[in-house]
Amino acid sequence: MSDGFINLNKPANMTSHDAVNIVRKIFDTRKVGHAGTLDPAATGVLPVAVGRATKFLEYLSDRDKTYRAEILFGVATTTGDITGEILRREENFFMPGLDELKRAAKNFSGQIEQTPPKFSAIKLNGRKAYELARKNIDFELPKRIVTINRFEILSVEKNFVTVEVDCSKGTYIRTLAEDFGASLKLPATIKNLQRVRVGEFKIENSATPDELKNRGEEFLKPVEFCLTHLEKFDLSEHRQKAFLSGLPTDVFKPDSIVRVYVGEKFLGTGKISGGELKSDKQFATQ
Repeated sequence: MSDGFINLNKPANMTSHDAVNIVRKIFDTRKVGHAGTLDPAATGVLPVAVGRATKFLEYLSDRDKTYRAEILFGVATTTGDITGEILRREENFFMPGLDELKRAAKNFSGQIEQTPPKFSAIKLNGRKAYELARKNIDFELPKRIVTINRFEILSVEKNFVTVEVDCSKGTYIRTLAEDFGASLKLPATIKNLQRVRVGEFKIENSATPDELKNRGEEFLKPVEFCLTHLEKFDLSEHRQKAFLSGLPTDVFKPDSIVRVYVGEKFLGTGKISGGELKSDKQFATQ
């Protein structure tokens, strides 16, 4: 069975679960998972793990992401994008200029507070928020703190702007668009949304489902590809069996999660705690 990561370029009108099912059929395995759900209407980078790589998906959850979005002014919707019902529309409004847009964007830098959209996969008392929203059940989602590392205006059109955003996990670009519009005293919604990066996974190196069907193995990246943000730890060969048996090895390093190798062989991830290294998630076998 194949093991590794795929940098999938998810098309519009496809759920992340649908994308996983496509990969399952191509690689003929049920052992497939994804990191960072994309809305059906959104496109772009969806990291997909195959085989033993699935156990390492959690290490992608904390990675920063980059989105390219078209923010449409003059319209507010129930979902925060153009797939939703229109709540408010302004036909005749003054489109802010580039300088004003840039000044407003500066207010969305660093740590900011967001209220996630009700049409989201966040669970509330065991139920997904979008399921409650579709049934018109009234509820409130708790605010969260997210980090915006870059909010850049790329272009300005008649009634929309194209922006690029570097952000932390848990950031909702739909909410960012609405809040950005509100700061300019305008309703706003997402017209188009593309995720262009998740950690080391970049849009220019991604594969469409059709490309994957034709050249699947060619796009399979080694498991370690998603772990380059973790420090590499070189383990002595005589401690390999101990590591894979779950036994500790004394080390002189601060507490951390590391990727462990014996020579060029990737063993898995290890957890250093209290001067001891133990296996956290194993890739190699005895």
